[in-house]
Amino acid sequence: MGLPGARLDSQPTPNAYLARRESTIGGAQTPFDAEDNTFLLPGPVKIHPRILRAMMRPAIGHRSPEFKEVLRRLTRGLQYLFQTKGDVLLLTGSASLGMEAAVSNVVGPGDRILVLENGKFGERFSQIARAYAGDGATIVRSNMGEPLDLERAEAVLREREVKAVAAVLNESSAGVRNPGAVLADLCRKYDTLFLADAVTAAGGSTVPVDDWGVDACIVGSQKALGAPPGVTLLSLSKDYLAAARPRGLYMDLKKAAEQWGEEETPFTPATHLYLAVAEALDMLAEETIETRIERTQRLQRATRSALSALDIPLLVPDSLASETITAARYPAGVSEKDVREVLKHEFGIVIAGGQGDLKGKIFRIGHMGYAQMREILATIGCLELALARTTHVFPKGAGVTAFLDAWGPKPSP
Repeated sequence: MGLPGARLDSQPTPNAYLARRESTIGGAQTPFDAEDNTFLLPGPVKIHPRILRAMMRPAIGHRSPEFKEVLRRLTRGLQYLFQTKGDVLLLTGSASLGMEAAVSNVVGPGDRILVLENGKFGERFSQIARAYAGDGATIVRSNMGEPLDLERAEAVLREREVKAVAAVLNESSAGVRNPGAVLADLCRKYDTLFLADAVTAAGGSTVPVDDWGVDACIVGSQKALGAPPGVTLLSLSKDYLAAARPRGLYMDLKKAAEQWGEEETPFTPATHLYLAVAEALDMLAEETIETRIERTQRLQRATRSALSALDIPLLVPDSLASETITAARYPAGVSEKDVREVLKHEFGIVIAGGQGDLKGKIFRIGHMGYAQMREILATIGCLELALARTTHVFPKGAGVTAFLDAWGPKPSP
């Protein structure tokens, strides 16, 4: 006997996580399953089961003794991630919140801020700087994928007093690593605060906040750390907090740092996301940050070697290459439909496209967090299958062979 009102002839409800597309293999339909795929975006990244399980506990009071212990775990883990003995904290909100908070607490009308940009996230820093400093914001712009113009930046610092310099350490939109240590030295030379977007850097490359002298460092939970999105991680120097003049309520970093020191948060946090970040930081400490970075660097070298062997133009040279993301141009005659669409809908592999001026011109492979060698290797193999259907000519098996050669045996301890 059916349920009241049920239609016996009704069709099963399609799984909302399955997107069906026509395959080029015999015209058969193949599904993309969002619950079971190889997920290699440059953030968000795949989430380890341990981190998912950390969010499955019952509700927890954010003023309770139990949550204070979570905050203590977070403090230990954040100081380890940032390699700092200074103030650290979390804010509920994406890394863009952290960027805006870092600027708004020290820059306002009448202040000068210098932003160096060479990609979409540098542009975001510029937008924030203009919003708070207006005409006091100076932008030194390079094209996406090109080095930051340090000579022009120093010329600005010589000419006028600047309260803060803001830059992205790892420009994920173009797969470019910017010189954090050099930028920090430049800021010290001219006695200005250094605000660093390390959103896709920290945890996958070296960002020693205290050694470099970074005054405000911002990280996204969903990048190299491997946690879910929705939390921004911050490290703040004593100089930064001394200069802070908060201009709002929710983004008052001075108050947030003071309350964090008392094992409190000024507002209700996303408790279960904090639990996830705490677990992710514990896992980073267990693996060690050195091992995580070394694994990420090996994946980067192997990925770049494989793409080069397939005669796919890399967007930037090795000297500028991001350690957590690889960006490559489509070869002549090859489109996004030939690569990203085929990888996703035939092989269940998700990679990223380009942004801004590079939209439709490049693809990006994330190899941060818990990305595994086997996943990148499979991606290279499936990429070869996709390219074999195009006019692009390359030695069969060259990408897989180059990847394995570059990966090599595990280094001795």
